[in-house]
Amino acid sequence: MDTTILEMRGITKTFPGVKALSDVNLDVREGEIHAIVGENGAGKSTLMKVLSGVYPAGSYDGQIIYRGQEMQFKTIRDSEHQGIVIIHQELALVPLLSIAENIFLGNETAKNGVIDWDEARNGARKLLTMVGLKEDPDTLITHIGVGKQQLVEIAKALSKEVKLLILDEPTASLSEKDSTALLDLLIDFKTQGITSILISHKLNEIKRVADRVTVIRDGKTIETMNKADISEDRIITSMVGRSLDDRYPDRTPQIGETMFEVKDWSVYHTLHADRQVVKGVSIHVNKGEVVGIAGLMGSGRTEFAMSVFGRTYGQKITGQVLMNGKPVDTSTVRRAVDAGLAYATEDRKTYGLNLIDHIKNNVTIANLPGVSRGGVLDDMAEMKVANDYRKATNIRSSSVFQLTGNLSGGNQQKVVLSKWLFSNPDLLILDEPTRGIDVGAKYEIYTIINRLAGEGKGILVISSEMPELLGICDRIYVMNEGRIVGELAGSEASQEKIMRAIVRAEGRTA
Repeated sequence: MDTTILEMRGITKTFPGVKALSDVNLDVREGEIHAIVGENGAGKSTLMKVLSGVYPAGSYDGQIIYRGQEMQFKTIRDSEHQGIVIIHQELALVPLLSIAENIFLGNETAKNGVIDWDEARNGARKLLTMVGLKEDPDTLITHIGVGKQQLVEIAKALSKEVKLLILDEPTASLSEKDSTALLDLLIDFKTQGITSILISHKLNEIKRVADRVTVIRDGKTIETMNKADISEDRIITSMVGRSLDDRYPDRTPQIGETMFEVKDWSVYHTLHADRQVVKGVSIHVNKGEVVGIAGLMGSGRTEFAMSVFGRTYGQKITGQVLMNGKPVDTSTVRRAVDAGLAYATEDRKTYGLNLIDHIKNNVTIANLPGVSRGGVLDDMAEMKVANDYRKATNIRSSSVFQLTGNLSGGNQQKVVLSKWLFSNPDLLILDEPTRGIDVGAKYEIYTIINRLAGEGKGILVISSEMPELLGICDRIYVMNEGRIVGELAGSEASQEKIMRAIVRAEGRTA
């Protein structure tokens, strides 16, 4: 594993007004799993886009040496022809095409210009077996979960005879079980001679599988450490430029009376009217309290939150929502906002932001009356609000006129938070608030949550990361198969107790 398969020398990439990469150096050895870590906006994804030809030769300075030869990739197809395949965080699958069609999309198995579907299906079956999937190749992508979709992407990469596989946050949307399966697959690939570059914010996963780790900060290479030297503390110190002694900021809870209640809430699937996904859920949140909802993927947490907030999910919804002891109407998003609710979605790119608009308009969109006079937008008031929230939530950008789609994931999440904070909610529902963002940005978001709780707001946090819930919540509900199956005080909660509640519930329904 001492043969170098890839060298990137002195890579510098500049966007208008921003130097994203400055003289970055990277070397990757053949057959290793090489992790790249850094804060959001550090330049990790930009570096991989340079490597894969998304940013073509000529648009950056520096050299790419691959298998001993200098490469000038003009397109992704050029890099794929050399066996370099990148799997982006946002999966590039077509939902209404089959697994087989997606695997060979752009690389179809054809004879005389006609697709050989039997060969495509047989080829897909072989590739699916390699990644541990037993799905029928004719199954539509929309009918399988995110974890399986990630494996289809890897099968697609294998169809291109991959030699260097790049994975950008591959486990960000996966359950712990699916994440473990994917990481095991990377270890298996290593025995087959496939080299992997792994970009991830999950430091425990990196420590488990990486042979070496390169840290990038502010567009520069900080250090590369060998497996024996890898520790979470060292990685964090290199990433943020300082020691992060405590992952979760201190807070002294000042919890008041009950301000938000949901009683006997039931929801049926949006498409399948006979399938109940939320089953008689009752919860409450007090003023100044941070309450978590733990559960495995598919437990109904997001469906519950979306159905409460404007009935944006589900049908045949029944139950009652109360604010400060009085029933409120949350049947539309506008009515939910007027009742004092806000919901920061887990899918910020699709539902949380307008990526082709700038920060200013995204921040104010949920409360346009707050920046209007007589029904007319006040541009100067809007500018002040956007700048105030940019400062308050530490959004790192050139100005409030920067396109939201050009921000890092952590800064996009801060824009989502700013949007809902400006609507001045009494209850803020945060669905996977730190998914895909680094430890430094997570700490800043936890600080914002603490500040809001200190102001007497109620916070409801849905998270797949149990340590996160244990670190920030005063009380935790456990949800499984659409039901609340446990309730724990934050001071008494543990990962073991949460999982025990889930397992007990599954035993009762088995």
